[in-house]
Amino acid sequence: MAEPLMFDAPNFTVSAHIEARARHPVTRNKVLLMHRNRRWTYLDFRNESVRTAHFLLKRLGKIDSDHPGHVAMLLENHMELLSLYGGCAYAGLTLFGVNTGLRGEVLAGVLNHARARVLVVDEKFLPEVTRIQAQLRYLGEENILVLRTQGGEIPAARDYVTCLDREVGPPSEQLAPPDVSVTPDTTLMVIYTSGTTGLPKGILNNHMKLCAVGFGVSSNMGLTHEDVGYGCMPLFHSNSMFVGFMPAFWVGGSMGLRERFSASQFLDDIFTYGSTFWNYVGEPVHYVLAAIEKRFGGDEEVIAREVTHNPRNKLRYAVGNGAAPPDIDKFMKWFGLEDMFELYGSTEAAISTFRRKGDPRGCVGEITDPTVKILAPDGTECEPAQIGPDGKLLNYDRAVGEICRVAPDTALFQGYYDNPQANQEKYRNGVYHSGDLGHVLIVNGRRYLYFDGRTDDWIRKDGENFSAAQVGRLLSEHPDVQLAVAYGVPCAVSDELVMAALKMRDGAEFDPKGFFDWCEEQVTHGSMDRKWFPDFVRIVEDFEYTQTQKVLVRNYKKVHFDLNRIPDARIYWRRRGDSTFRPFTRQDYEELRREFAAREKLELLDR
Repeated sequence: MAEPLMFDAPNFTVSAHIEARARHPVTRNKVLLMHRNRRWTYLDFRNESVRTAHFLLKRLGKIDSDHPGHVAMLLENHMELLSLYGGCAYAGLTLFGVNTGLRGEVLAGVLNHARARVLVVDEKFLPEVTRIQAQLRYLGEENILVLRTQGGEIPAARDYVTCLDREVGPPSEQLAPPDVSVTPDTTLMVIYTSGTTGLPKGILNNHMKLCAVGFGVSSNMGLTHEDVGYGCMPLFHSNSMFVGFMPAFWVGGSMGLRERFSASQFLDDIFTYGSTFWNYVGEPVHYVLAAIEKRFGGDEEVIAREVTHNPRNKLRYAVGNGAAPPDIDKFMKWFGLEDMFELYGSTEAAISTFRRKGDPRGCVGEITDPTVKILAPDGTECEPAQIGPDGKLLNYDRAVGEICRVAPDTALFQGYYDNPQANQEKYRNGVYHSGDLGHVLIVNGRRYLYFDGRTDDWIRKDGENFSAAQVGRLLSEHPDVQLAVAYGVPCAVSDELVMAALKMRDGAEFDPKGFFDWCEEQVTHGSMDRKWFPDFVRIVEDFEYTQTQKVLVRNYKKVHFDLNRIPDARIYWRRRGDSTFRPFTRQDYEELRREFAAREKLELLDR
């Protein structure tokens, strides 16, 4: 393994560290970014960032409290996205990473909330911006610039690269950085949350924080300048910036890019780029495995030859969150990984853990910050997990609670942009509330964190709360199920019933009796609690996803088993005492409606 490089930078600003790497004899002419046939060295990246800084400052003109230095991007993963990031770093500007999945009023609301005065939009998403252009309060048409990606006709005055060349000069010119004061406390990037209700919240990230995550993640993984990342998760999101680009950049490594995640292209990309690590979030690990299984017919010997022992396979690490333990095991085996790091953290970065080799199966790392605690709804600390010989959590009700940080500060969390109410909700009475569920297992005096979903992902059945994410993970282990998600749905008696949406593996058919028996086996001999047993099952061809590959569970929860809204859905159900799932018919639905009406709960079905 190569020795770590030392870079001479005067402070923890991203611009200072770009300069340091562009001067260093090892990294100056070393490739930093690769995208298809394009390559940028560290010096190229420095020069592109500096000219972008000059361009943005010219376009913005006067900058003050009434005219903020705010730049927005609506881009898939292109090298120009990262030169915008670098340009804002040099110019002391703030880059707003806008989710490419936003549409209509929400997209307009985010751009207006950002008070962005320059927008660089991927040609692919230009029609969405055009549709809302009249609603944009701070963006003039002349500053809505298009990155040509689709080969269409873009006027020269709107073509981002053409304007950059014309107004600043070609990339071959090595310009001096703009004379702007930038400190580690300067906000560099605002990253928006997914936004399940209302407008997404913008999370502030200053230069110090972005440098700190680059240093921290690269140190935990043991990266060096010889490592090559693979960036296919969206760079407007914290996963790719925090555990992809910044760690690779920090050590003087490289990164290959793909515009967006593609399971079918994953193998060819990491072979082509020589990638040694990959950052992920959500379900991509599962889909990569499914693509490999399909490509090689599930033949373990062929997979070992074509993937595991293929001389082009340089992959050593994967790092992210959201992968199920069985998928982690298989991914490590098929790619011959040294390790796979499931971590816990969020864009806010007030609480983070990092799973290391030898940590207990299924955990997301050791809690090393003593202020991090699991709190019950009444604010008391939950007790540590007790695990039975069968691996079942024996004290679920008393062990699972919200992951919180009880401290007079919020660590790396710097607050939400222009949202004081959200700040007060997140940090109140000396407690930072993550909004996530978890439990702690103590092993040899060390506290290991297990993630159990979001607090709004509770399912409450028969007076007991449990995590929908945990139920979904368990159901995904059925051999015919490619992916499962669980959620609570209306119950005529009390609380909620459990519904699961299943995507079956290619060639597999849902077997109502077989699935029922499998669930019963998990209850009697596995780790499924009786209350977790699904009451309804919906079979889907595929799921709806966010741009970060997370299933939009709320869309399924909203329509639940309502055959008025989803008349063509394939739904099965069971009643208490049944020994199999059976098709949920229109007659069944009308009978249920009468039950809800009799208990004056019909609004639960129709809201």
